[in-house]
Amino acid sequence: MMSWIVWLIVAAVLGVAELLTTTLAFGLIAVAAVVAAVAGAFHLDFAIQLAAFAVAAGAGLGFIRPIALRHIQHPPLLRTGTAALVGRPAIVLEEVTGRGGRVRIGGEEWSARAYDEDQVIPVGTKVEVWQIDGATALVHPRE
Repeated sequence: MMSWIVWLIVAAVLGVAELLTTTLAFGLIAVAAVVAAVAGAFHLDFAIQLAAFAVAAGAGLGFIRPIALRHIQHPPLLRTGTAALVGRPAIVLEEVTGRGGRVRIGGEEWSARAYDEDQVIPVGTKVEVWQIDGATALVHPRE
């Protein structure tokens, strides 16, 4: 069997491994195997094919992968809507119990319930929003 076919089989196996792991390492080594297959297609010596594979793999893993990983990293997700309210401070406007109450979160007035159903939070207490349930903030006193 010609060596370039073996290199292409190695590249295909490494390509499948990359699809399963998504580490970018196997993919770059697969590209290096394709480079060696091209060298084999020109009937170059096996030592030259190995050298081409080693140089391409080293360049891919040493130079291209770090640059690609920097570009792949995503910024943290921006919380919007009611999810952005979780963790925010609020002040109690009407006594908050396990059944209901009112709080001011930022500049908005919200219906609220105590996160702990047995707790009663008096007017003027600073609380923290622990969860949003529909249009009701579940709050807990700040310490």
